[in-house]
Amino acid sequence: MLLNIGITLLTFILMECVTWLTHKYVMHGFMWYFHEDHHQPKYQGVFEKNDLFFAVFAIPSITLLYLGIEDGVLNYLFFIGLGIMLYGWSYFLVHDVIIHRRFNWFKTSKNRYISGLRKAHKVHHKELGKHGAKCFGMLFVPFKYFSV
Repeated sequence: MLLNIGITLLTFILMECVTWLTHKYVMHGFMWYFHEDHHQPKYQGVFEKNDLFFAVFAIPSITLLYLGIEDGVLNYLFFIGLGIMLYGWSYFLVHDVIIHRRFNWFKTSKNRYISGLRKAHKVHHKELGKHGAKCFGMLFVPFKYFSV
């Protein structure tokens, strides 16, 4: 039981590293075409091309959840998939709901952590082009953004 919780939590934490690397080298690299609209000042509709990345990260999660069930017993693959899925949910809530306010939930917050995340993300979006952006993380950003 504790091992499974540990696998899930470790996977969740490692997903922040995967996200940082993917954001910097894939989204701001060879797949910029799909991420570019996300750096524009206004959304063009309900969905952006950038939303494709949700599917990209969902595929390994769903696959691992499926492969992690053998004869009704959950193995370590299931808990890796669960960690990826939980990170995906938190990414949606933090990035799309709290930071970009794509939905009218949690409109205002005085929480220092949320304010820090929003500041770091604004610094990232200050650069509208492919190059020169900073702050590629989502949940863990430099401490300087959390100062009052």
